[in-house]
Amino acid sequence: MSSSTPLPHPLTRKLFTSPVLPGSGWPGDPGQQTTPVATDAAAVRAGAAGASGLDEIGERSSVCRACPRLVEWRESVAVEKRRSYADEPYWGRPIVGWGSESPKVLVVGLAPAAHGGNRTGRIFTGDRSGDWLFASLHRLGLATQETSVHAGDGQRLVDTRMVAAVRCAPPANKPTPSERDTCAPWLDAELRLVLPTLRCVVCLGSFGWQAALRALARQGVVIPRPRPAFGHGVRVDVRRPPDGGAGAQQPADSVPRGGVAADHLVAVLGCYHPSQQNTFTGKLTELMLDAVLGEAARLATGSH
Repeated sequence: MSSSTPLPHPLTRKLFTSPVLPGSGWPGDPGQQTTPVATDAAAVRAGAAGASGLDEIGERSSVCRACPRLVEWRESVAVEKRRSYADEPYWGRPIVGWGSESPKVLVVGLAPAAHGGNRTGRIFTGDRSGDWLFASLHRLGLATQETSVHAGDGQRLVDTRMVAAVRCAPPANKPTPSERDTCAPWLDAELRLVLPTLRCVVCLGSFGWQAALRALARQGVVIPRPRPAFGHGVRVDVRRPPDGGAGAQQPADSVPRGGVAADHLVAVLGCYHPSQQNTFTGKLTELMLDAVLGEAARLATGSH
């Protein structure tokens, strides 16, 4: 599904169809016309395992079409649009991880919003959840701007990287377990490369919490049993075991682990998702969000 009428990008004014074609010049687009497209779970596993670095993971994941329901939804939203964004093109493709290539803080969210990241091409950008998140990151020195409206707007994360557990916008913000598992190798590959520098993983919502713990376990990190329950402000410190992985929950086809010392400590922090449901009702306040991200900022400086 595609809209044949090109519309100007809000920042660059260059014309794009919706969804955006790989290699057509969208700001920050890692995809190319020749990038191999994964069309099923096996191809995702192979593409993620064979990627040589973060750039290649981003390139390959940005054109993924392995989940038919998600592909149909993200593209239909990109064509139909929300009325307030009817005069601009929608990205309409998977959202890649972005930020520091050697982060100390990793922010893990559920998936891009249909009219947020699915429109702008950047996770948590262009919606109210992102307004809260970037404002807090900026207050705490983890982002250079207090807002992020679109890919290419100059926003830069400081010692921080953002990823989505599921890289396509799902209907009703609810990916299926099968879609979650199909997408997981992209997260695994990215986590494998950034784990050596990580000191903290901030999990937005229970979905992000569970996805992060599963992904860490697949990297050989031992997760306490029973698995810690999600909660706002919950902190769990995890390490790689001295034997390099005995007892870790690693499937045979998981992405190989990176070079991480056995005593490398990573703090996993739970944070309520800055959704409108949580912020409008007061379940999450700015002070609560700043408290969790402030702890992440302190951990980034080496203070445990």
